[in-house]
Amino acid sequence: MSRFTDLRAKHPLETQLKTCPGKKPYKCSECQKCFRDKYRIIDHMRIHTGEKPYQCSKCHKYYRNKYCLVQHMKIHTGEKPYQCSECQKNFTQKSNLVNHQRIHTGERPFNCSECLKSFKERSALLKHMKIHSEDEVHGMEKYQCSYCQKYFTVKNSLVTHIKLHTGEKPFKCAECLKCFMRKDDLVTHMRVHTGEKPFKCAECLKCFMQKYDLVTHMRVHTGEKPFQCFECQKYFTAKCSLVRHMKVHTREKPYQCSECQKYFTAKDSIVRHMRVHTGEKPYQCSECLEYFRYKSNLRQHVRVHDKYRC
Repeated sequence: MSRFTDLRAKHPLETQLKTCPGKKPYKCSECQKCFRDKYRIIDHMRIHTGEKPYQCSKCHKYYRNKYCLVQHMKIHTGEKPYQCSECQKNFTQKSNLVNHQRIHTGERPFNCSECLKSFKERSALLKHMKIHSEDEVHGMEKYQCSYCQKYFTVKNSLVTHIKLHTGEKPFKCAECLKCFMRKDDLVTHMRVHTGEKPFKCAECLKCFMQKYDLVTHMRVHTGEKPFQCFECQKYFTAKCSLVRHMKVHTREKPYQCSECQKYFTAKDSIVRHMRVHTGEKPYQCSECLEYFRYKSNLRQHVRVHDKYRC
């Protein structure tokens, strides 16, 4: 039996639908959202049921609707039909091209109604709006931490938070015996041992262990920089980059070398610095097996082999 659903036939989800008056007569019984067309609510209901009737013939992954499957297939075909007229870069989806073109035009069409700040992408605006909605969230608070009196709107969030105070880490890795507070963190950690990288970039096919890393990476293609320094208005692709940058303004250097007492703004900076004292050279050339202290030195060295290879 085919995994594809004929939307023209009577769909089993129809029994769950309600109607609502006006231009959008189809109402979702789960979230009360209304739709203009019958096929739209059938597709929407799959969010609640988890139904994914469209299967990729290449990797057998399932999708909620045909459009998502068509977009996914471009990963296998390598098709990138949308080209930027400014720099000739190609994209698999039109939306990615539209986002990319704002790098050239400087357009920021998404405006915050509270502070009038503008953004290139809707996702960046939605994330920003949470800053203003904090007061509204306080009105919904229900669960309070008995240790620090912090409030939470979801009970599971409080349960996880309390483990910060108790130090409880009930989820243990069977490989290295490292413990974690949350099951999700253990699942992510296990990929270090298995080598699994389930999150793939649709533009360059690079794979990542964590979804967050993929989201951050995608900004290389879209040009999105949602994190802004309020001191100098400079933008960054990742929050960690902004946090590191802010230390330039605060002059904070919390990391001290135990050998020479020199201070550093970032942890990875002191890690690199310590190699001066330890003599460690962790980066090896695959051609001549020579070792290097820094990755940048290895990259520069490899060009020597590339030059003679040509």
